[in-house]
Amino acid sequence: MHGARDQLTFDELGTPLRDTTFVVFDLETTGTKPGPDGITEIGAVKVRGGEVLSEFATLVNPGMPIPPQIVALTGITGAMVYDAPPIARVLPAFLEFAAGAVLVAHNAPFDTGFMRAACAGYGYAWPKPAVVCTVRLARRVLTRQDTPSFRLSALAALFGSKTTPNHRALDDARATVDVLHALLERVGTVGVHSLEELIDYLPEVTPQQRRKRGMAAHLPELPGVYLFRGPSDEVLYVGTASNLRRRVRSYFTGSESRGRIREMVALAQRVDGIECSHALEAQIRELRLLAAHKPAYNRRSKNPRKSWWVVLTDETFPRLSVVRVPKDGALGPFTSQAMAKLAGDVLAGASGLRTCTQRISAVAPAGRPCALAELGRCGAPCAGRQSAEAYFPSVRAVTQLIGGQGTVPLEVALRQLDELAEAQHYEQAARRRDELAILVRAVAKAHRLTALAGIPELVAAAPDGQGGWEFAVIRYGRLASAGVARRGVPPMPVVDALVASAETVTPEPGPLFGAPAEEVGLLLRWLTRPGVRLVRTAIPWAEPARGVGNWNNWLERAATATALEEAVG
Repeated sequence: MHGARDQLTFDELGTPLRDTTFVVFDLETTGTKPGPDGITEIGAVKVRGGEVLSEFATLVNPGMPIPPQIVALTGITGAMVYDAPPIARVLPAFLEFAAGAVLVAHNAPFDTGFMRAACAGYGYAWPKPAVVCTVRLARRVLTRQDTPSFRLSALAALFGSKTTPNHRALDDARATVDVLHALLERVGTVGVHSLEELIDYLPEVTPQQRRKRGMAAHLPELPGVYLFRGPSDEVLYVGTASNLRRRVRSYFTGSESRGRIREMVALAQRVDGIECSHALEAQIRELRLLAAHKPAYNRRSKNPRKSWWVVLTDETFPRLSVVRVPKDGALGPFTSQAMAKLAGDVLAGASGLRTCTQRISAVAPAGRPCALAELGRCGAPCAGRQSAEAYFPSVRAVTQLIGGQGTVPLEVALRQLDELAEAQHYEQAARRRDELAILVRAVAKAHRLTALAGIPELVAAAPDGQGGWEFAVIRYGRLASAGVARRGVPPMPVVDALVASAETVTPEPGPLFGAPAEEVGLLLRWLTRPGVRLVRTAIPWAEPARGVGNWNNWLERAATATALEEAVG
């Protein structure tokens, strides 16, 4: 008999196997290495509760010759697949057939590897379904005394399959259905009755992982944030979930395959949960907890204030500098120093700002003109050729662009692009176009974030999908309060209570008034989702009228041109 297992309560059982829809499938291919092409046949059987619901079968033009040894093995010839549809046409139908089901295959890594490669090659999203491999399950259930081989033909014979495998996709899938049902009967005798338990039963799950499943028992089935804590009560990992108990339990099953996370689970001593009103609150709390604890096993968002910014230096002849700590009038945020420097260089070149780092005296400049001055791209204030008054329009143009009061530098950069194209310097023009697009996107993002962060208080509501509302009270770019009004509950009294109990937020210096850029961005994405409504706002929420909003069409054309150039190599 199998070793002792923790008894599950009914609300932990998950999806019963009898109610789980499986799509058992098989591929025939031209070889053994997964790629976007090479599939010659797909066969699949959809089953639930032991009954066949439907079948899917088609030959596929592999887009390449079929090797003679494969023809001998499968009987599928080039003539048979000549008029067959290519995989690019078959994929949508198969993905629709398998949507929402658990995929099952004999030696599943081989078959799913080909399907993932085909999706990647032809622009379809792989849906990442749960996958059961009957080879691995058979090795878990059977011994060498039961069967000398785990090949499909041997297992089909052992379990008396009604279909004999013959290296044709549909027949092999039908035989795999019989093998699957026989194996599920075997695991049922050791207490595996749900999909989650089946995945948990696979070999990757260590006994230590399985024993720790009880660490999730106290968590509610509500949205929130969870914290794995180590031997010294340190926070190892932080995450969010729409269902805390279900999500945390998944860390103790075979569905968790990430090596570093399994290492984290081995160290964990307990899991704390923080209930949240809705997903937005959970995401914001996660960001703040990551910043506070910097967990060793999280890879992102541990330094939310470590963005890069482009600022004007405080000098007689200001230049653009890349810094970590922003001040009023800074452009950003940028995720990397290199991206910030590139945007700064484009902006300096379009506005006429100097790029050298030397300090220039206001009364007795004694520098030597550089190559940019000789090319006419710098006024050479270092050598006294340009006064502070003559230099000031360049500074003002940059300030106005960042502040949303004008786009003169962008217009200059666009004229420079046109001049390069007219001179037939197409490669240089394409490079400058892509660099200008980076600057335009950065300015547009900065205007959106700054507009939201500058509002003292904004209340918004999103439909919860069940006739109720999810609320967020936002103050100076931070989530100050969150709550819900379920269906049938008057919403405005809830709003009033949330506003009255909301966190007090004091604005700080800087373009985002002290708010972390990632939090402002998260709030902005939530606010601009379809269906979200503004309940009230202290001041109008508006982006600059003279900002870069009218550059959206140019950005779309630039992106299209870049994509076409990449497509043709």
